[in-house]
Amino acid sequence: MNKGVKEVAINAMIACVYAALTIACSSIAYGGIQLRISEILIFLAFYNKKYIPGLIIGCFLANLPSPLGLADMCFGTLATAIACLGIYKIKNIYIAGIFAAIVNGIIVGAELYFVLDLPFVINAFYVFAGEVIVLMIGAYLFQLLERKEVFMKKYILE
Repeated sequence: MNKGVKEVAINAMIACVYAALTIACSSIAYGGIQLRISEILIFLAFYNKKYIPGLIIGCFLANLPSPLGLADMCFGTLATAIACLGIYKIKNIYIAGIFAAIVNGIIVGAELYFVLDLPFVINAFYVFAGEVIVLMIGAYLFQLLERKEVFMKKYILE
C-alpha cells in the first residue's frame, strides 16, 4: 500500500475513533465538567506527529453535536491542536499530559465563560481536572504499551 494512502487511512481511523468515543460518552464529554475518554488518544502525538491531523479532525467531528455548537467546533478543536503540538514537543509523557490539561482548561474554560457566562476560573479548573484525570490514566496506559516493543514499532512508531 502507498505510504501516503496508508497515513491518510490511519488518520481517518483515528478521527473516527476519537469522534465515536466522545459522542458515545457524550453525557460526560461536554460541558463544564468533562471526562473525554477519547482524549487518551492525543498521546499518539507524543510518539509520532503524523497522527496529529487525525486527532484534530476527530476532535472537530466530536464537537459537531456539542451543545456549544460552533464555539466548541472552533475553540475545542483549537485546544486539541495546541495540546497535540505541545505533546509532540515535550519529552515526558506525564508533563505532556499536564500541558494538554492546562491548554484545554484555559481555552475551554474561556469558551464556557464567553458562551454560557459561567465563571472562568471555576470552569477552567473543572475542565483542567477532568483532563488531568483522563490524561494521567492515558499516560500510564501508554507507558504499559511501551513495554510491548513489537506492538509499538508496528502500530505506533512506524
